[in-house]
Amino acid sequence: MADLFAKWRSGLAKSSKATFGRIATLFGATEITSETWDELEALLIQADLGIETTTEILDGLRRVVQDQGLTRSDELSEAIRTELLLRLDKASPPKWPNKPSIIMVVGVNGSGKTTTIAKLGQRFQTEGKTLLFGAADTFRAAAMDQLQVWGDRLNVDVVAGAPESDPGAVAFNAVQSGAARGVDLVIVDTAGRLHTRFNLMEELKKVHRVIGKALPGAPHAVWLVLDATTGQNALQQAKAFKEAVGVTGVILSKLDSSARGGFAFAIQHELRLPILFAGLGEKPEDLTPFDPEAFVDGILGK
Repeated sequence: MADLFAKWRSGLAKSSKATFGRIATLFGATEITSETWDELEALLIQADLGIETTTEILDGLRRVVQDQGLTRSDELSEAIRTELLLRLDKASPPKWPNKPSIIMVVGVNGSGKTTTIAKLGQRFQTEGKTLLFGAADTFRAAAMDQLQVWGDRLNVDVVAGAPESDPGAVAFNAVQSGAARGVDLVIVDTAGRLHTRFNLMEELKKVHRVIGKALPGAPHAVWLVLDATTGQNALQQAKAFKEAVGVTGVILSKLDSSARGGFAFAIQHELRLPILFAGLGEKPEDLTPFDPEAFVDGILGK
């Protein structure tokens, strides 16, 4: 457990040093004044929590100050930790009652989808699951090659098509192949696309529908990979993907490279989507189930 918390602390060092760590220096043995609130508001917004979430946290802290009669800013330290934790839900571990269960993975270009799929594959293998990958990112030959390399490494079969072939057909074949082989999980990679490109988002909807035709009730999960270094910009991406294909959970990639970890609060506040995993490094084992307590303590530098 100590190693796990150390991994979170190390992975969140950039977010801690850039903004959240400065919150600790704000809390001295001085009186709570209007300047205290102004500085705290500025730091929370800089930390990419967003206006709405920042306002809610400040309102909650003001209530604590009033109810408990706090007068010194150092007394706010534990209160802000509590307020931050209140805004993060701990996601339940995924359950897979269907065989196969189909996971559709979506996201914009460069978000780290294909690498994340490989890390998920290794994680699920350690849990005893059998897998199949569907390489439905047919626009980028490198993505298919990359998934095949990971498939070979993990001894997981990959269903792919020719470059620029119909991604829906590849997804359909992957699902049917997974059902025929009796694997536990089929993870379908999709082409990275800008959420603002209407035609590409319509095509993603088609892939979603085709998966449902291949296996009624599928996909059983639609996971959105968000690049944590994009901060609040990722929120608009998430809204568009949720509307298009009914995203059921979020994976934060590159959290260790980001100083904008605060946008995780905005995801929960505005989208009501669970954060399932966080990428805290390059190695497969660095894709870690999201732990609100470890996350908050990591960004606060505790």
